[in-house]
Amino acid sequence: MRRPIAVQLWSVYALAQQGFPGVLRQISDLGYVAVEAYELHGLKPTAVRRLLDELGLELCSSHAPFPAGPDAHRILDEQSELGAPVLAWSLEAEEFATADSIARGVERVNEGAANAREYGLWIAYHNHCAEFSRLPDGRRAYDVLLDQLDPDVLLELDVYWAALAGVDPAAATRELGDRVRFLHVKDGPAKTVEDAMVAVGQGSLDIPAILAANPWAAWHIVELDRCDTDVMTALRDSYDYLVGNGLSLGRRPVS
Repeated sequence: MRRPIAVQLWSVYALAQQGFPGVLRQISDLGYVAVEAYELHGLKPTAVRRLLDELGLELCSSHAPFPAGPDAHRILDEQSELGAPVLAWSLEAEEFATADSIARGVERVNEGAANAREYGLWIAYHNHCAEFSRLPDGRRAYDVLLDQLDPDVLLELDVYWAALAGVDPAAATRELGDRVRFLHVKDGPAKTVEDAMVAVGQGSLDIPAILAANPWAAWHIVELDRCDTDVMTALRDSYDYLVGNGLSLGRRPVS
């Protein structure tokens, strides 16, 4: 199932520090449909929103801490002004050590989901590797997490971290089903956490099989956490691979 293609802006964090508007313009020129926000680099949310509109870029979601505790309303006010419909974040790896620590983390996520509902926003949970670890009693940490999450919390499956955890990403996204709203699409060796990532389609992951395994995901979000090559070139090559092979939908045709 083809889905629109976006960029997670962590991919271009270093470049954006030198000139955020110019980076967004380059992403628009590459043909991406949307971005997933990470940081605003000193700009006001309304200014970023206007810039995205001018460039024809949607805001599919935003990486922002779970809006719980004393900072909840500040986070939600900023993200509402930005126009983010969904806020995605993660628990820390150490919170998956025991069932009790998972339960404490879930309280924060569920509080964030309740607060977000008051603003008409949604929360999504984004995984790394620890979610696929086993607890002392043999249960998978992710299963314990999902059993306790507010059912309104969506999922953002990072296929690369699933692979690095020793899990088949296609099987994982098929199992998670229609709760998955976003797929973080990335590629690379997937052997160690220190590996540099490469343009999608140039690494070890079976991207077509992964994307075909979940017909419910609404967005394909390209993210290159770290890249040894020019990141804009890698984003262009990722776009050309995904759109050119009919796996994702973009704004620029690929011959």
